[in-house]
Amino acid sequence: MALSLSFATHGSGSRALVVLHGFLGASGNWHTLARKAFAPHFHVYLPDARNHGRSPHSPAFSYADMAADLEAFLDVHHLPSAFLLGHSMGGKTAMQFALSHPDRTRALVVVDMAPRAYPAHHDALLDALNGLDLSAIASRQQADEALASAIPDWGVRQFLLKNLVAQPGGGYHWAMNLPVLTERYAEVTRAVTAPTPYPGPTLFVRGEKSGYVRDADWPEIERLFPHAQLVTIPDAGHWVHAEAPQALAEAVVSFLSPLA
Repeated sequence: MALSLSFATHGSGSRALVVLHGFLGASGNWHTLARKAFAPHFHVYLPDARNHGRSPHSPAFSYADMAADLEAFLDVHHLPSAFLLGHSMGGKTAMQFALSHPDRTRALVVVDMAPRAYPAHHDALLDALNGLDLSAIASRQQADEALASAIPDWGVRQFLLKNLVAQPGGGYHWAMNLPVLTERYAEVTRAVTAPTPYPGPTLFVRGEKSGYVRDADWPEIERLFPHAQLVTIPDAGHWVHAEAPQALAEAVVSFLSPLA
């Protein structure tokens, strides 16, 4: 069953752009780009995926579920079609939706994700988050210090700790549905495929320092998305929108702006 997603919005007009965040992220990861770079050109919608951010929790968690949520989201907002942009998990959700609903996808932008299956990259992160005793945490700084040995990258810790929410009566809880995301993590790593390709305009953007989109992935990308183009952002890793926001914005806007 489709869920009613929490969302933010920027800009206005008839050219709708829906931006889908990655695993363990939330719509807030894209607020700055949406407001500064995309809103002058599009009416930008930033939904939280199910089991993420402020959206409802559910034991069901797959790309089919998230694509159904996106279809319901377009219906609720009276959008016959939209431009779709997805990063990582959001990129696979956008691919799944475009392949299933090409008539509702005006164009597709996938940021640092291929349609193939991936190894389980995030097991260590999930173990660290599940091992954090929230009952013993009195501040966000304390949580950061507790995670530092298992997650030495400060930037990754800050990304994850955006999910930590202070409770009115004291203490903290995770906004995301950590038990289900842990249990169903294999769904995130699965390949996206379909019997027929998506015929519309498609842009794949990869970070130069990221290994998520390899040259070897291109034949399968072209099979599913025969009009795909590729842009490589210099000096960027997997979190392209955080590491090279201006370059990403320029690539997205220049690709989408001429399209009807």
